[in-house]
Amino acid sequence: MSCRCVIQYVFFVILIAINFNNGVGAKINPDQKTSNSKWWKGNLHTHSFWSDGDDFPEMIVSWYVENGYNFLALSDHNILQEGDKWIFPAAGGEAVEKTYLNYLAKFGKEWIETEEDPELGLTVRLKPLNEFRSLFETPGQFLLIQGEEITARFINKPVHLNASNLATLITPKSGRSVREVIQNNVNAVMEQRRQIGRPILVYVNHPNFDWALTAEDIAEVENEKFFEVYNGHPSVRNYGDAAHISTEEMWDQILIKRLTNGSGEIIYGIATDDAHNYHQYQTNRSNPGRGWVMVKAAFLTPELIIRAMEKGDFYSSTGVIIKSFEKNWQSFKIEIEPEDGITYITQFIGKMKSNTVDSESMDSQRRNSKEGVNGLILAEESGFKVQYDFKGDEIYVRAKVISSKEKENPYHEGEFESAWLQPTVEF
Repeated sequence: MSCRCVIQYVFFVILIAINFNNGVGAKINPDQKTSNSKWWKGNLHTHSFWSDGDDFPEMIVSWYVENGYNFLALSDHNILQEGDKWIFPAAGGEAVEKTYLNYLAKFGKEWIETEEDPELGLTVRLKPLNEFRSLFETPGQFLLIQGEEITARFINKPVHLNASNLATLITPKSGRSVREVIQNNVNAVMEQRRQIGRPILVYVNHPNFDWALTAEDIAEVENEKFFEVYNGHPSVRNYGDAAHISTEEMWDQILIKRLTNGSGEIIYGIATDDAHNYHQYQTNRSNPGRGWVMVKAAFLTPELIIRAMEKGDFYSSTGVIIKSFEKNWQSFKIEIEPEDGITYITQFIGKMKSNTVDSESMDSQRRNSKEGVNGLILAEESGFKVQYDFKGDEIYVRAKVISSKEKENPYHEGEFESAWLQPTVEF
């Protein structure tokens, strides 16, 4: 290379560096646009006719678009929405036939593919994700994410995990215990993630469904950073019973075990619909709109949504809107979007290394009687702007905001709109 060429090359490199430092091209790197990050609303657990839901996927996606969601993961049991699959409306009775007519009215005969079966009558082709996603996706407004509910078992115990942003189907893995079944399926997702080179979100579903999973089971699983603290299906027993702890108590037990004598890995709580039923809206049905996540990210892409969640830049909700939150080595600050006539109580829940909570407060606010096992309500504040000041002895602190507004079409009668903010560990 001639001297002149070398000089030109050096000048070119310097020019690029100057432009980069001056902000030219900064928007190429989304991570640099933190000031422009915004909240994205999404549901990660949804079923359709591809497994045991009761509607066509396009009808379901339409509901979420029309109700202000920004992203949706379709997660049917042990199947991806791809390939050739047909249903027989007449075989499903009057309800399914009516569902088909609603589908026909909304999308038209030019869109819907049908055939006549000599024995079963009308058959309808289920559109795969790659065919219908273009009807709904809009950059910066709405995104569809391919998912699967990996539906496994250990003896008579259901072990379910959701995986979002998959490239190929994960065949359920078995194991010699509940814990091993969870781990083997998480490993399978992590291996696909490694092979395709993009993030895939994997999380444990409804641990109290059939009382299948325990906090100890989940705490021992490696590379599992998420579980459903709230699931909108009426059969999942979020609140536990006299003999079983709630999913919130489970959250605290997992955190304490991992952060005191385990892996040190944090676990985040997700709220989902687990929607199956889209026609009758009542407590004993698994309806959409019960639980969701709000993710803070610069752009609406699967990769940035997942990366933000892996950093804890999200909260889970059944109705409460968080305007902002901030965590640093001094405090945990939360600002709630107020609603006229509604009041809010925020509980800061955590675990102290020395259990140094004043005795009167501890007696009245203990989450259950097993001292050292569960989290405690470290502070309780009312209002739209609340703050917890760290004492320096916390193992972790998470927050729950409880509204005075009753949840519309709740998972459980008497439920109030709430939000869960992710735990922060000691700084």
